[in-house]
Amino acid sequence: MTKVKVGDEAPEFSLPAQDGRVVSLKDFKGVKNVVLYFYPKDFTMGCSVEARTFGENYDEITKMGAEVIGVSSDTSESHQKFASECNARFLLLSDSNGNVRKAYGATGTLGLMPGRVTFVIDKQGIIRRAFSSQVRPKQHVAEAMDALKSLT
Repeated sequence: MTKVKVGDEAPEFSLPAQDGRVVSLKDFKGVKNVVLYFYPKDFTMGCSVEARTFGENYDEITKMGAEVIGVSSDTSESHQKFASECNARFLLLSDSNGNVRKAYGATGTLGLMPGRVTFVIDKQGIIRRAFSSQVRPKQHVAEAMDALKSLT
């Protein structure tokens, strides 16, 4: 398994969102930067903190010309409830078989828990920042916002 790095082209994907539509990375190419974050599981403490923090900063992130996309293996139905509970006004995608997570190399620690990894992808589809920390969910938002500032 290869882990993507800063400067690599982001792997393409198409996954179902919490509202039932299929979302592809190519939908944003040439239009918006993307903050793509992989998280372990809906309704867990760290993931709830991370989703709420992205939600609290969503307006500022969109003003910087970006869209936030969260990805886990949970179902679209679970994502719908999770988004409502966490005030996540952004896309949550269901990667039920883990293929997109694997394509990005966002696997977990010792295979025990899926990884918490954030990628900032520019409008051309190039990865400009990658941040991984299982235990600092709020830092993912700060890293993403810092990277977006450097792209504007």
